[in-house]
Amino acid sequence: MGRPPLHDRDSFLDSAARLFAAGGARSVTMAAVARTAGAPSGSVYHRFPDRPALLAALWLRSSRKFFDEYTRSVGTTPGLDDAIAASAWIVDWCRDNFAEATVLQAGTRAFEPDEWPQVARAELAEQAMAQKQALQAVVRALAVQSGHSHDRITFALIDMPLAAVRPYFNQGEPPPPRATELVRELAATLLT
Repeated sequence: MGRPPLHDRDSFLDSAARLFAAGGARSVTMAAVARTAGAPSGSVYHRFPDRPALLAALWLRSSRKFFDEYTRSVGTTPGLDDAIAASAWIVDWCRDNFAEATVLQAGTRAFEPDEWPQVARAELAEQAMAQKQALQAVVRALAVQSGHSHDRITFALIDMPLAAVRPYFNQGEPPPPRATELVRELAATLLT
């Protein structure tokens, strides 16, 4: 039985996320990821055939991680209190997962998706559709409960918390705990 690898796929993606948070997409090279992870370059190439595949994996993992945790936070049939808590949860997640939140804040285009392998582009489209459908279901359920418009609910659930953290990301800093409370208060005002 062989021994487990010293550097797995996630350790390389963690290194890539930290590099991205510190210096943007240009700083995420195969050599830099290997160096940051303390691994030989061949180990990175063993898991990712090239830089576009690495960038694709970084975006897809970050997006999937955020959305999976977000949907657990908000629940499948949320009440208004769940929605308010989920809005504040976004700020906390961004603070606790600063590197990956920086990846998501940059948007897909920063990761050159036109260069990704076809299978990664297909996964991106599939992931985006599944996330959109899940969010629409939550918004519909909350609209029925509250009588608020879909736009208002989407703003409270997603747009407002992301707008609240953006200035901190633009300064290269995680949002402070006070931002969580401000988002919670505003979400409560919008949804109740």
